[in-house]
Amino acid sequence: MSLPRKLVRIAVAGAALACLTGAAKVQTDPANPTCPLNPDWSANTTMIFTPVKKGNTKVLLAEGRIDSGAPDRLKKALEANPDVAEVWLRSPGGDARAGNAAGRIIRSNFGLTTRIPAGWACFSACNFIFMGGQPRVIDPGGLFIVHMFTRTGDRQSIDMSVAMGTEATKELIGDIEQDAALLASEDNDFLIRMGVSRKLLTEVMYRQKALANAEDKSTRRCLTQAEVKTYNVANNNE
Repeated sequence: MSLPRKLVRIAVAGAALACLTGAAKVQTDPANPTCPLNPDWSANTTMIFTPVKKGNTKVLLAEGRIDSGAPDRLKKALEANPDVAEVWLRSPGGDARAGNAAGRIIRSNFGLTTRIPAGWACFSACNFIFMGGQPRVIDPGGLFIVHMFTRTGDRQSIDMSVAMGTEATKELIGDIEQDAALLASEDNDFLIRMGVSRKLLTEVMYRQKALANAEDKSTRRCLTQAEVKTYNVANNNE
């Protein structure tokens, strides 16, 4: 009788382990196979800065969408908490130029670490806030997600110009193209100043599609731990 019971116990334990393993498996995004289906980049409609203690270290949690007011709020939060040693980021992105400005503010605070903790995601304009850190840390399981920057997301302006006629539409397209070229130049300059390889733009970011199509819906890319070190996105030795 003891042998069958032992076998039953082993079978039950194996089934339980299989359930736990399955539950822990992260579901992949079919449209963006390098990324999880539901990245944890916060649902805050504007980025919120919260100072907290993590062990003996004071950190500033930066969570939510990056709006035009984020750089000012970040500056005030750092001034009010001069003992902050790290900024932890999770964000779906937002205002590209605000992201660059916030990154420069972080860099002006010498020795301030930026970190993407395990399970958190930093996408789009959040990339540039993260790049301001010195050093920069991406924990295993933390997600640095890139895409091709585009200005065509302003559907209201586009629809209005189309309604006004051909000349208005041409003018808007010209403005978008000019501003996109300027933003690309600003991004390139920013990466150089932050010590990140320009190849991150040419080999990764600018090779992503700006908009999905019927054949290929992928518009974003999650970098591996090897890639973030290759491009000097993460420059720590942890």
